Amino acid sequence: MARFPEAEARLLDVRVCMKCNARNALRATRCRKCNYKGLRLKNKETRV
Repeated sequence: MARFPEAEARLLDVRVCMKCNARNALRATRCRKCNYKGLRLKNKETRV
């Protein structure tokens, strides 16, 4: 079942800390829990 675009953005448009795996805001530069600078975008499944 397809989700609304707003729901997809809320679930997938986040940054994940590579040290503690916390979910952070998309505009974050440091982790909110451990203050680590190594953030990555959450992986998104590619559609065929």
